[in-house]
Amino acid sequence: MTDYEVIPLQSTPQPRRYAATIGFFDGVHLGHRYVLEQLREEAAQRRLGTMVVTFDEHPQRVLGRSDAPALLTDNTEKLSLLADCGIDACVLLHFTPTMAHLSAAEFMREYLHNVLPVDALLIGYDHHFGQPMSGEGFAQYVTYGAQNGIEVLPAHAYAPDTAVSDALRYSSSTVRKLLQQGEVQRASVVLGRPYQLEGRVTQGRQNGRKLGFPTANLSPTNAQKLIPRSGVYATRVVMDGRMFPAMTNVGTRPTLNNGRDVTIETHIFDFEGDLYGQLLTLQFVDRLRDEQRFETLAALVHQLNVDARQARRLLAAVHV
Repeated sequence: MTDYEVIPLQSTPQPRRYAATIGFFDGVHLGHRYVLEQLREEAAQRRLGTMVVTFDEHPQRVLGRSDAPALLTDNTEKLSLLADCGIDACVLLHFTPTMAHLSAAEFMREYLHNVLPVDALLIGYDHHFGQPMSGEGFAQYVTYGAQNGIEVLPAHAYAPDTAVSDALRYSSSTVRKLLQQGEVQRASVVLGRPYQLEGRVTQGRQNGRKLGFPTANLSPTNAQKLIPRSGVYATRVVMDGRMFPAMTNVGTRPTLNNGRDVTIETHIFDFEGDLYGQLLTLQFVDRLRDEQRFETLAALVHQLNVDARQARRLLAAVHV
């Protein structure tokens, strides 16, 4: 089979055998991290390495589903986050319609047994894989595993302090919903970090510079990544290993642009320099307000000054 790639995530020699878990792990949020923590514990007890089996593209997108979700993390981000969690290796499967028709038993035999050195499989509390069959659940996975020499283990659900988490469900769909509502601060609670976009700075109309707020116009490097709801945000910019406080407008710039194309424009506080062509990572910390149309440029500039003061205060108080 050539429809997969095994990617070492640590600099140490790779283990010979693994405990694995399967999933798309979009966002690698705190719920995912809790599963990965359990994976490491189970692997250590069995003297195995840890492996995440995932897909290079979201299965719903490959199958042409109209409800295929936008991404929280691209593959590069995902691999980096999995490495930070101490996972030894990641298997990127090239998902195809043919693979979608494999049953769980067939998937376990053809990939986990015949191809990958997997001795144990940790399955999330609400996770299913393979073409679904009526009545199939964890007990059947245990049976399939036994038939292939794989110990199948249950993962427990993440149970955060609800006083802190506001009873949020720790899932990728929750994060997407919060970002689509502009609730980036609550999304960061589920993610365990601010949501971020990577993009390259492109040439703009320099309207911001004329108003005293020069902006970097960001073109996302991955068009499948989710862009938060239109509005003005307190953000941070990571560039060349350094972090800068900033504020960002996501939207159509109704005062200057007559409500046409959606843009991402970031004003970096106290920064001077040419950013054209630079690769930036934008972290969304909090939302300041809705995007709005102003009757005069003077009114817009006044509001931008108010936004800047508020963003500076928020960013100074955040330590994530």
